[in-house]
Amino acid sequence: MAHDINISGLQKSYQNKSVLGPLDLALEAGTITAIIGRSGCGKTTLLRCLGGLEQPSKGSITIGDGHLAARDIGYVFQEPRLMPWLTVEKNAWFGLAHASSSERRQAAVEALGVVGLTHAAKLLPKELSGGMAQRVSLARALAPRPEVLLLDEPFSALDPFTREQMQEHLLHLHRHYGATMVLITHDMDEALALAHRVIVLSGPPGIVAGDFVTNLSKPADRTSARFFEWKRKLTELLSNRSSEPEALSDDFTRRRTA
Repeated sequence: MAHDINISGLQKSYQNKSVLGPLDLALEAGTITAIIGRSGCGKTTLLRCLGGLEQPSKGSITIGDGHLAARDIGYVFQEPRLMPWLTVEKNAWFGLAHASSSERRQAAVEALGVVGLTHAAKLLPKELSGGMAQRVSLARALAPRPEVLLLDEPFSALDPFTREQMQEHLLHLHRHYGATMVLITHDMDEALALAHRVIVLSGPPGIVAGDFVTNLSKPADRTSARFFEWKRKLTELLSNRSSEPEALSDDFTRRRTA
């Protein structure tokens, strides 16, 4: 079961310097939300707070009923971070220490099958391409069947063709596992192609500058007029040429923050 994420009055400071917030957001269960913004606006800090890697200075984050275990939250970083001495299959079950050996193998086999790497189960990381390695990291994050999956620019190091393939894989994974996903990205095409909702942060300190539901199909048609119009609007917002973005037409919905 996927879970809602509720963020209330969230702020993060380092050495009395505010880098994030205040933020108030409610992310719906089972959706993909993309967080975009300029470098230094607090995107990764927000994700690390969601994943429990950082503690908020003020405010709160509640996922579901507030009693999720650590294994219920998956995290995918910019780089694969695979264990070089373990096979692909053993990397995929690395987060399943709580399970029996048969359960670990079953979960890893399922996850590798979903990301299309069944044939690579016995390979070592050094034998993988960059895209394959990142698919293993996705399989590792998803093998425990987390309720929430946090992705920190997971495809930024890949070439454009491989990146688009990986984006299609992510949509397939979302359909299969149904987790609530939060994606940090600098790529507006990626945000619009994948996410049901796009949140634009400005800063520092990071605050919400725009919050939209695009109503684009998934996967989105990247050649459509609506896709290009959304991209133009996001570009204006990120360039600070539009201080108060508006809905583009009656069939575009803007989510306003509290």
